[in-house]
Amino acid sequence: MNRPQAKNSAIRAARALNAHSLVAVIFGALIYVLAVTGTLSVFNHELQRWEQPGAPEMTRIAPEAAERAALSVFESEAMPSTHLYINLPQEDLPRTVITTDTQAFFARQDGTVAGPESFPWTQFLLDLHYYLHLHSTLGLTVVGSLGALLVMLSISGLLAHPRIFRDAFRFRRGAGRLTMIDLHNRLGVWTIPFHFSNALTGAILGLASVLALGIAAAGFGGDTDAVFDPVFGAEPEAAEGVAEVADIDGPLAFMAREYPDLAVTHFILHDPASAGQHSEIVAEHPDRLIFGDYYTFDASGAYRGNVGISDGTIGQQVTGSVYNVHFGNWGGLPVKLAYLVFGLALCLIVASGMTIYFARKEANGRPAPRLAGAWQGVVWGTPAMLAVTLAASLLGVGGGVLVALFWLGLAGLCAACAASGARAGRRLGQAAALSGLAAGLAIYHFRFAQTALSDAGLPISAALGLACAALAGLLVADRRKPRPAAKDRPAAEAVPAE
Repeated sequence: MNRPQAKNSAIRAARALNAHSLVAVIFGALIYVLAVTGTLSVFNHELQRWEQPGAPEMTRIAPEAAERAALSVFESEAMPSTHLYINLPQEDLPRTVITTDTQAFFARQDGTVAGPESFPWTQFLLDLHYYLHLHSTLGLTVVGSLGALLVMLSISGLLAHPRIFRDAFRFRRGAGRLTMIDLHNRLGVWTIPFHFSNALTGAILGLASVLALGIAAAGFGGDTDAVFDPVFGAEPEAAEGVAEVADIDGPLAFMAREYPDLAVTHFILHDPASAGQHSEIVAEHPDRLIFGDYYTFDASGAYRGNVGISDGTIGQQVTGSVYNVHFGNWGGLPVKLAYLVFGLALCLIVASGMTIYFARKEANGRPAPRLAGAWQGVVWGTPAMLAVTLAASLLGVGGGVLVALFWLGLAGLCAACAASGARAGRRLGQAAALSGLAAGLAIYHFRFAQTALSDAGLPISAALGLACAALAGLLVADRRKPRPAAKDRPAAEAVPAE
């Protein structure tokens, strides 16, 4: 009588463990997608240049030329725009772009308007990292929660290393899964300042909106603007009536004259051609982690002061530093390259962590070959589908089609890898990534011809070429690697829980 009950209990336990493993794969997959896209997003300005290598470039633009281009774009609007932006040349994005609520155009150095700005794949990448392609508030909340989860994993990972200092340089080369365990642990320990701060700032950025809603409901009568105004400044009350478009070149000239050491990055005209219009200039401060400070002007171009992110309260200055710390927008190219190295390390930590998890399950007599294969689909399917969407974007595919292509393709690769096993799945993902990158490079150079080798196109193309070579090398090495025999598979004691 007890045998059927025991059997049913074992079946329920096995199903519960499989469900637990599936949840671990889902959360691990989302964190891994964020790690990969975050590493690439550090270079979003370079990617924007790469997508439009023939756009006019300059190191600076005269205030009167910027005003001329802005007014030209604004006057072409079919419907009134509530904002008029000028994105001014920066070191890593030496272009002037005029943006309204509905369109964006490049400006030449003489103030004439060039072609429209369009970087669909870079925008796709940023939306994936910011929101996981969900609705904005929901997406930010999910991404912020995953950042908080990564903070917890970083802390628990450290606490799980009782010999953290004694084993700081321990690395067993050529020891199979033990090598992966050592690599996971050493990378996790040595790079924790990066991935802890990155996860923490990501959680802050993602959960800020939700926290603001709670704070506003508790103490500000539900007004979320009142929560952010002490940090980023309050908007003046709107005024009825129409007026001539406010002065643009005056504030820009004022900043060049009075603050020559600051790098002006954006001009923002709120409610242009209305009685209540006013403008703000965002300027970066050298050798500071803050993204910049807001310098405000009225409709006549008279200076009204700065918001205080650069010299206000400690809270303002810390808040103003979160974005740059997260995305590496400080220190120029050397810092970006450091973020690339640390970001790749984080990708490897997340990927190897789940691989070690499945190895331990197998060593303990509870193998999950399909989930282990699906995890390889995540690890290699993510870069593969990013490469495929890149090639599709260069062919003119955009919007929701890219989103569907990425997620459906990733799900399909995970299913194929689950059916074929971890090793075959790894090969499949690597081959798909190599094919997508090679196709993307071929399409790019055919589409842009000589401009593909310009200062805007060459660096990213060279990096993608190196990635192709690395993937080809991994495929060749994996094919030469002998398949482990059953007698060589590690026993439970061979996979320590260090």
